[in-house]
Amino acid sequence: MFSGIIEAKGKISAIEFDKDSARLTIDAGGMSMGDVKLGDSIAVSGACLTVVEFDTSSFRVDVSVETLKLTTLGEKQQQSTVNLEKALMVSDRLGGHIVTGHVDGVGEIVSREMLDDYVKYVVEAPADISRYIAKKGSICVDGISLTVNEVLDNRFELMIIPHTLSMTTLGDTSPGAKVNLEIDVVARYCERLLDTASDVEQ
Repeated sequence: MFSGIIEAKGKISAIEFDKDSARLTIDAGGMSMGDVKLGDSIAVSGACLTVVEFDTSSFRVDVSVETLKLTTLGEKQQQSTVNLEKALMVSDRLGGHIVTGHVDGVGEIVSREMLDDYVKYVVEAPADISRYIAKKGSICVDGISLTVNEVLDNRFELMIIPHTLSMTTLGDTSPGAKVNLEIDVVARYCERLLDTASDVEQ
């Protein structure tokens, strides 16, 4: 479980491809590795991955063919920058929202506009998940917990503050870029409850 509060920007220092998977070596950047253990979960641009090796400044993860296909990780190259967040501890503050690290789909940055110190992004989401995105609701974009400013059909608007721009990969993201999206898990449960209630009534 994660909160969507990015701890550091890391960098993919090596990629080893196998037939059905890939192993990534990731430079942890400013993220402390002092409490990391084998088997720990780390969200890499929103995808929950398991640490299989690590040292004081980097870690290695295996990425399945399914994850490569359904997230932006399949398009990453050596030296690509990624957002990093270690799994929450029970005592941690939940500064963002509940994030599982299970990517629901890949969206595309449609536009980027400077507004004073802010940047307004418009993102197009896949049609099958856009119904879960609500104005003033939460969404996870490349692992970052963000508030949806406006929604229009399959597109939604984000207002990004300077701190988020400097501390995450969003600051370097331009129109046309692909981003991992995870909808608010509460929306999933609400839909399931409504479906179940409908089945009971019938």
